[in-house]
Amino acid sequence: MRTRRSGATRTATVALALGATLAVTAACTADDPAPDRPTVSANPRCDARLDAAFSAWARAGFSGAVAISTGDRFECLAGYGAADDATGARNTADTVYSIGSVTKAFTATAILKLVEDGKLSLDDPVGKLVPAIVGPVATATVRQVLLHTSGLGGSIGADDQPLDRAGAIAAINKLELVFPPGKGNAYSNAGYTLLAAIIDTVSGMPYRDYTRTRVLTLPGGTVTGGFWSGRPPAAGPRAAGYLDDGRPGHTGDFAGPYWTTEGNGSLAMTARELATWARALFRGTLVAPESARLAAAPGYPAGDGRSYTLGGWVAFDARVYGKPVVAIAGGGGDVGHNAAVGWIPERDQVIVMSSNRSVLTAEKLLAATVPSLVSGDPLPTPSAPAGGGDPAALTGGYRLDTGGSYEVTVADNRPRISASGADAVGALFPPRGRFSAGDLREHERRVLSMLAGKTREGREERKAVEAEHGPISTVAAAGTIVAEGEMRTYVTLTTRDGPRLGWYAVDEHSNIGAVELPTDPPALALVPVGTHRYRPDDPTGTGPDVTLDFAGGTVTVSGPAGTATAARKP
Repeated sequence: MRTRRSGATRTATVALALGATLAVTAACTADDPAPDRPTVSANPRCDARLDAAFSAWARAGFSGAVAISTGDRFECLAGYGAADDATGARNTADTVYSIGSVTKAFTATAILKLVEDGKLSLDDPVGKLVPAIVGPVATATVRQVLLHTSGLGGSIGADDQPLDRAGAIAAINKLELVFPPGKGNAYSNAGYTLLAAIIDTVSGMPYRDYTRTRVLTLPGGTVTGGFWSGRPPAAGPRAAGYLDDGRPGHTGDFAGPYWTTEGNGSLAMTARELATWARALFRGTLVAPESARLAAAPGYPAGDGRSYTLGGWVAFDARVYGKPVVAIAGGGGDVGHNAAVGWIPERDQVIVMSSNRSVLTAEKLLAATVPSLVSGDPLPTPSAPAGGGDPAALTGGYRLDTGGSYEVTVADNRPRISASGADAVGALFPPRGRFSAGDLREHERRVLSMLAGKTREGREERKAVEAEHGPISTVAAAGTIVAEGEMRTYVTLTTRDGPRLGWYAVDEHSNIGAVELPTDPPALALVPVGTHRYRPDDPTGTGPDVTLDFAGGTVTVSGPAGTATAARKP
């Protein structure tokens, strides 16, 4: 199986859902005894209004933890849902989650500490600091790598691909630059692996030892987390992660070596620890005040009021949310976890959410609550679905006149519809939000061009697929959707072993960010909104904007671009 679902999620994409202020009055904090009132849940350390709202979102599918602090006091430390279905353990603010690409903020902090210590300069060429780096990126500066402007793009392997330090450097040396250093922007996991190699070399300590002692350990000796796989591990009970199809994710027992994710996605910690660490960073107790300023200050404009920072974060100016905000998020990989962090400088406020299910991730929950968090209004809560007819009557296949088809299945009285064929996929998953129909078409073009072997990475991908499944005779587009903040183009590869459906996510330079081959057709869970009408089970309102009407042996999918009607197969 070709699987490269990186836990180092693209920060610029996911951070769009972050950065909201949270205007609440704490009724109960971690420092104060609970007042004489009944608690509304098992979370007495969370303000009652916040807890009531988060509890409603938990009933809609959110499973994870929340940590919110203003100043040096927590006004919410809470867990929702199951941390592990097998054991029945519950999520708490002290449950450990993989933090994915939030790891980049820690790697950037290590670099800033080395600058403070006079071990390197932000304008040093990386080849000077690590002589083993002799590839095209050698002339790029540390500053450019931090800001994703080095010309490197993509990753150097799947998260669970065993790769040692020498292998990582060799892989980085082979990467072609997508533009000359400093002449563009390309989000790069490989770049942050390069920064880990710089830390390893310049500090005179192994990367993990330096990270543990100088970055994870706060003044006073508090250790905030560790690594998801390998040593030193994050201490505490771990949440099991659950992938899109409900399967358990990687549990952190990967034997390593770990250099595909070192520096870009290997850390893990609790929501409480992540919030504590973020405040120590921005308040200048973990690093010098100048470094704290650099960690939060705009460094490279990414458009729409956003900028990358030298601290690995995304800075939002006041035009976006009404106040300056700094945010980062990560996850969506094979672990099944998601973490999101927002820092509100004017309020000395940190908001952390972690989740262990894709039904309603931390990022999605923040996206749904951003307007209310900014305005200080009560948090929105999902509405209960209306009553419907008999879901079992919907089961079966439906075919469009244009050739595509839908398949409806029902489990636990909950219908689910999958789409096969570009026409069926396009109707069920119309573009929404910042992605236009043109964006989806362009993404499909890049994927097909890559798989035709027109890029070096594409030729390597074809070689890897053919080594497993035999020669590829045809590549056919099977639809493009937006999922987990990224565009994914489904393709059918005809090989010696027969047709294989898979999807690819590539960046604007055609670098592969994620791939799953083989995979199942894209699907949506449905909830009733009438006797015969259904909508996606999407309480945040961020998914496909479609309605499905089942009547007379047909299903009509209605969306912003029109309708498509499929007849039940005989």
